[in-house]
Amino acid sequence: MAEKSSPFLTDFAQTHPALGILRHAALLAEADAAPDDEELDLLYQQADAGFLLDTEPADIWPELARGLMGRAPSKMIANLRECRALEQVLPEVEALFGVPLLSDEPAEVDLGAHVLKSLDEAASEGAGLSVRFALLTMHVGKSDSPREHLPIHYKHIERARPRIEAIAARFDVAPDCRDLALQALAECERVHRVSKMRAGPIALMLERLGAFDTPETFAHLLAVCACDFRAFPGRSGLPYPKAALLELALGACAELAPGGSEAVQEARALAIARAFRSQRWADEAD
Repeated sequence: MAEKSSPFLTDFAQTHPALGILRHAALLAEADAAPDDEELDLLYQQADAGFLLDTEPADIWPELARGLMGRAPSKMIANLRECRALEQVLPEVEALFGVPLLSDEPAEVDLGAHVLKSLDEAASEGAGLSVRFALLTMHVGKSDSPREHLPIHYKHIERARPRIEAIAARFDVAPDCRDLALQALAECERVHRVSKMRAGPIALMLERLGAFDTPETFAHLLAVCACDFRAFPGRSGLPYPKAALLELALGACAELAPGGSEAVQEARALAIARAFRSQRWADEAD
């Protein structure tokens, strides 16, 4: 009896060798079972032959995006790492593995593993490509943080911005992917630190984040922040409290006049402060 061929190998064989590496890694990520040695060896051989290095990144991006939009993007990235393809396609992301990240837990978090978990959180929420691209790239400035400061990453935003722009240009990604990644880079840590005690700064933050003018973009940023939050140990699937706080603040401003004048900003701050006091009273009454 003839040996039954793997559907993954068949699909791989019908694809351009370089693009087939990415297609194969994405298909393997969709399977419940772990890839076997034969499939991983095939991926390694193709990557080692240099096919990816000889292919235009803009041609690679659709296959990479396909894997990112799968139900287990972390497995796709892990498969690319296993066959040494990730270092050829996204060396900026490969460099994150082994880098420590500060966590609430006693043990430090591996930054590369954190990125993979955040991508899977995005997949579980059915997030769009711009959210997943932002999660994939917004930490790339932390790969070469000064060792004496680790796990703190001083000035990583300044290092990451040109790298994200270079990745976006290299792959010719859609502007919304690039823009959300850059916004998440600048704002995610600020969103994580937002507090009920600062109604005025929250009003200014909402305006800066486009909550009043571009609510869809604001929602995408909150999705990025929520997935990043849930990627930390013990938080998977939990509600993101900062999103609830900002959405409460945004709702408090819904009936106010639009614009960015000083009077409007003051009215928003007062409305947010009242909403926070009311919410606090409700929480205490419960």
